[in-house]
Amino acid sequence: MTASPAPPDHPTVPEEVRRRLTPVTDRRDPWSWVVAGVITAIAAIVRLVHLDRPGHIIFDEVYYAPNAYALLRYGVEWNVAEDGANPVDGAPVFGDSAAYVVHPPLGKWMIAAGEWVFGYTPFGWRFAAAVAGVASVLMIVRIGRRLFGSTALGAAAGLLVALDGMHLVMSRTALLDIFLLLFIVAAFGALLLDRDARRRRWQRALENGLDPTRPGYAGHPRFDWRTGLPWWRFAAAALLGAACAVKWSAVYVVPVFLILVLVWEAGARRSAGVPRPWLSMLRFEWPSLATSAVIIPVVYLASWAGWFATGHGYYRNLMSDRFDMHIPVIGELYNLIQYHLQIWRFHSGLDASHQYESAPWQWLLLARPVAFHWTTDVECAADSCASHVLLLGTPLLWWAFLPAVAASIWLGIARRDWRVPAILLPAAASILPWFVVTDRVMFFFYALPAQPFLVLAVVYVLGALMGPSHPGRPPLLGFDRRALGVLMAGSYVLLVALNFAYFYPIFTGLEIPMDSWQARVWLGDRWV
Repeated sequence: MTASPAPPDHPTVPEEVRRRLTPVTDRRDPWSWVVAGVITAIAAIVRLVHLDRPGHIIFDEVYYAPNAYALLRYGVEWNVAEDGANPVDGAPVFGDSAAYVVHPPLGKWMIAAGEWVFGYTPFGWRFAAAVAGVASVLMIVRIGRRLFGSTALGAAAGLLVALDGMHLVMSRTALLDIFLLLFIVAAFGALLLDRDARRRRWQRALENGLDPTRPGYAGHPRFDWRTGLPWWRFAAAALLGAACAVKWSAVYVVPVFLILVLVWEAGARRSAGVPRPWLSMLRFEWPSLATSAVIIPVVYLASWAGWFATGHGYYRNLMSDRFDMHIPVIGELYNLIQYHLQIWRFHSGLDASHQYESAPWQWLLLARPVAFHWTTDVECAADSCASHVLLLGTPLLWWAFLPAVAASIWLGIARRDWRVPAILLPAAASILPWFVVTDRVMFFFYALPAQPFLVLAVVYVLGALMGPSHPGRPPLLGFDRRALGVLMAGSYVLLVALNFAYFYPIFTGLEIPMDSWQARVWLGDRWV
């Protein structure tokens, strides 16, 4: 009698289910970190070299550099004496009362960290922004690799971000928006890690004999503290709270990220074979979603620690002043809410005109960049010279965004590719809400949080051009289709790099001959 074969250690998971639950890239490649390090080093060099040029406050640094220094000294923002933001002796001249400011403190605390290390100098107040810019480049390299399953495409994404003029200028200026970008990108990366971790959890459970068709908890992976809780999701919530603590506009991204979590969780259950994936998702995920909804405001409130800890912040004693009474905790919350209502009224009524204001439809067209610095009082090898810091995206990159979005939508529908909405929805949430706002002044740099996602859309299209090589496919123009795609994608990245190098002098305030400056102002008065 022939003995029956022993049953396998783990039940066999159908290949189709395994494929659906396996992340795009699940292999460890040490060389991918080497590539990421090289791209990050390039980003660091162009951001940190001559970071102190121009050697004085430019554009809205006049607010944020002294605000940050005041946080170090008073724990809250403080009024600055007239012409006291950029004194000769290196320290701002403060007045005698707390300042009314219209953005939360976290971004200014980050600027203050650079001032604490390097002093109240141009390098000091810009250092944190440069670090944030470099860190965001590293994140995009890793996010691109995880999304596309390719070290080369991840490197292309990071390089395009690193060599974008808008990202560069904002990384070399003490404004808040680069910190907003950093936290939004980090939250997106954390959600990608959460997606992969949750799908791996289902895959392991199926391999261990889980029957997903069983009702209730019996049809779901067993809970344990290490893998049962969505730690990366909680991290994403904390990072979104931090983004809101830099600028309120981060709130536009929160519902988009929630939608992604819901769709991804339901998709994982559908792939695993759960009969009612959406109902199951809502039943079993609401505790973690509710926890995340609590984490966001808790982190936001924590950014106001200096305001809570001191007794002299703006509106800090409003209840006492108005009602001659103070109720612990309730009084603090009342004061902070009233402060926030005051900020809301400011943003809602900001209808003053500005020389460099622009409408959202102009942003991707580079129709109205912002001059952060301009002077002809400099010397160079010519008789007439100029120094310019122009907030301008690298043209060959930004003018590719709209075609890349259109191509991505088409490819996403044709392939039913989850990555396309994951890329485009955060970009849309960073730009489209501003079309609804018609009664306030707006600037090009409001589009900055969308930039990394638009770059990912470009890289997605480049990846589609490269594509896999199929032996049965006929050559195109006598070339192997994949080789031709690689050549086209590589040539495009090279052209963007050359375009960036050409505009680098007016991104960083180099002293150049006037005719060289004029040659770079492609759209004439629109770029001046």
